[in-house]
Amino acid sequence: MPDVEFLYNRYRKYMYFTLAIVVLGWGFSAYKAFFAGLFLGISVGFLNLWLLKKRTVRLSNAVTKNKTVYSIGTFSRMAYVALAVLIALKYPDIFHLIATIIGFTVSYIVIFIDLIILFLAKQFRQEER
Repeated sequence: MPDVEFLYNRYRKYMYFTLAIVVLGWGFSAYKAFFAGLFLGISVGFLNLWLLKKRTVRLSNAVTKNKTVYSIGTFSRMAYVALAVLIALKYPDIFHLIATIIGFTVSYIVIFIDLIILFLAKQFRQEER
């Protein structure tokens, strides 16, 4: 199993690529509010991914030292999502609400696709032997 830093670096590259596509869509499309909402949602999802990585590293360090960690930051990650939804509700002419909500899920989709890629690569290596 790859370590957390390795996986996070892979996810970060994919998220930057996704954000670049969204910025291009915002710049060259007539659907500015939709792409702005996607950008807001993906940015918050990216922040949540970083917080999850940071808390996971803290949890693994605590486990190796036989210490206790009481939280992996679920409440703070939900608070960021709620803040982004409130921003999208406050400025509906700038941020599309549904696109913002879709943007939150992009980090999980990236994780899922990367796990499939890693699984298929592992299977391919085992078949070569």
